[in-house]
Amino acid sequence: MISDFSSLSRLLVDGRVALETNTPEETQEVGRRLGAAINGPLVITLAGDLGSGKTCFTRGLARGLGVDERYPVTSPTYTIVNEYPGRLPLFHLDLYRLGSCDELEEIGYRDMLQEGGVIVVEWPERADEHELGAHLAIAIAEREGDNRKISFISCDEKVDLPILF
Repeated sequence: MISDFSSLSRLLVDGRVALETNTPEETQEVGRRLGAAINGPLVITLAGDLGSGKTCFTRGLARGLGVDERYPVTSPTYTIVNEYPGRLPLFHLDLYRLGSCDELEEIGYRDMLQEGGVIVVEWPERADEHELGAHLAIAIAEREGDNRKISFISCDEKVDLPILF
């Protein structure tokens, strides 16, 4: 599912990779490189506090997937789902306002899975992790200033982190 991404690795331990970025542009670039490396359907959970850089990361991911610059990548906080056309469709979900797991069905999550694109789920803890079927879990933690620690955990044998990074 994911191919060469070698220049970003800072730490690889037990199927986990952690990177540090110092600016929003670097955080976006990590997302862009990941997006450029994705070559098939993928479900990504994206955890982090409010303002940690989840949408910034997703903006880069979208550009790496070939989403045109004319499409502003914004937080789907109020819309729940934003969809972007690229070489693979990108579905950007924000589950913060989800009232129950049943609402995943109402927003068409199963249909999104069938589209063969990339699904990025913010606030994944608001849903059942088995229902989401994540292949890759990413967590963004704020450090001092604009510094971020971005951790990647493979949840599926299809995502081989040692090869990815």
